[in-house]
Amino acid sequence: MSDIEEIEVRGGQGQVLDPETYRDSIGTMDQSGKRKWVYPRKPKGRYTNYRYLVSCILLLVYFSVPFIKINGNPMLLFNVIDREFFIFGQPFYPQDFFILTLGAIASLIFIIVFTIAFGRIFCGWICPQTIFLEMIFRKIEYAIEGDRNKQMKLDRQEWNTEKIWKRGLKWTIYLIISLIITHFMFMYIVGYEEVFRIVSEGPFANPTNFIVMILLTAAFYFVFAWFREQVCTLVCPYGRLQGVLIDKDTVNVFYDFKRGENRAKWRKGEDRKAAGKGDCIDCHQCVVVCPTGIDIRDGQQLECVNCTACIDACDEVMEKVGLPKGLIRYATENEIENETKFKFTGRMKGFALILVLLTGFLGYLLYNRGEMEAKFIKPAGSTFFVRDGKITNTYNYTFLNKTNDKKIVTIKVIEPKHGEVIYSASSKITVDRDKITKGTVNISFPESEMNLSKQNITIGVYDMNGKLVDSYETYFEGPFKLQF
Repeated sequence: MSDIEEIEVRGGQGQVLDPETYRDSIGTMDQSGKRKWVYPRKPKGRYTNYRYLVSCILLLVYFSVPFIKINGNPMLLFNVIDREFFIFGQPFYPQDFFILTLGAIASLIFIIVFTIAFGRIFCGWICPQTIFLEMIFRKIEYAIEGDRNKQMKLDRQEWNTEKIWKRGLKWTIYLIISLIITHFMFMYIVGYEEVFRIVSEGPFANPTNFIVMILLTAAFYFVFAWFREQVCTLVCPYGRLQGVLIDKDTVNVFYDFKRGENRAKWRKGEDRKAAGKGDCIDCHQCVVVCPTGIDIRDGQQLECVNCTACIDACDEVMEKVGLPKGLIRYATENEIENETKFKFTGRMKGFALILVLLTGFLGYLLYNRGEMEAKFIKPAGSTFFVRDGKITNTYNYTFLNKTNDKKIVTIKVIEPKHGEVIYSASSKITVDRDKITKGTVNISFPESEMNLSKQNITIGVYDMNGKLVDSYETYFEGPFKLQF
């Protein structure tokens, strides 16, 4: 028996059923709307190996970043409750909200442009849903229950000792992993020290935190143990968005219908071209490996997450029957229709340039921030006083040090000239890293300089090297003068 004949008959590598009946059974729901479970065969091949490598790197990043600190600050922290945000060790504050907003807008544009040019690669290669499901939970399922047909057999059999043991073990491990993922997600919100403190103190000392952890753990368990691919097909907004972004020049996983049709079963020694048959031998291997239960040969579909499992399955079959690989491959619709080789077109180069510029813009927003933010506010109800020919106003200052270094600063009046700063203590003000310092100063001007009862002034904050680190425009009050 040949290799391909073995593929057609052995149950462990995918059953061959009546084509029309089989196509009616794929997908996650039947015609009545009832959930239909997808049992994908364990994929293997070149792209699967690449995805596994990428997933390992991303999982390593996810589980290690909470413990990495840059200049004493968390590498990434999004503490919404306490309004503490750190990105690559740089602190961000509510005052920097406009930067985060612009960054979010730039990120959205990045996603749109990337999808227009390169399709749904993110979903199959980088998306946390895909990585956790396919590279952790699915692998545990394969290890405990076996490949596709063994899982289907286990699902059909009665609840005997074997089924209870395997399902119980799988669900227990799923629950433990969901709990671990939840704790690490919390580390991105409050930091790993706080998570360790909450765990060590126990649930009765922190009931709210533990209730939230339990709910999130249950949500993760529900998604990866039961909901699974329906997150991609029914819930994910990006999956819906890509339907209006992809066009005929977008790179996606495509089936070369011109080369593959008319599909027919493989017969050894047959001249398929002379018989009017295409290269697709209708083995359904591309279908049984699909994690969303679709047939890629039916054309581009919303459920396709570009996971490349069908590419590896088809290439394996093509190699065994002696036909060229690439019947299913990364391509554009125009490339398939016009039978041309893939080219990095000017359109794609333009989009790639836009992506590079957006990335640079995001980097600029993150790092090109002021070292310090200063404010000078007149106390409520305060006014001016005149003494020795000078008009004096009182200001409460607030300095926020956004750097990772301690700053020693002084205050000077920039405009108008001849302003004098009178300190209540030392003229050298120390502002610790990532801290807010408050105080009070008096600013005086000669009466001859103040011609208006309320006049705009600019106050500057300088470091010990004389560098202006921030400035603030406020107003200065003086006696009302009649102008003739």
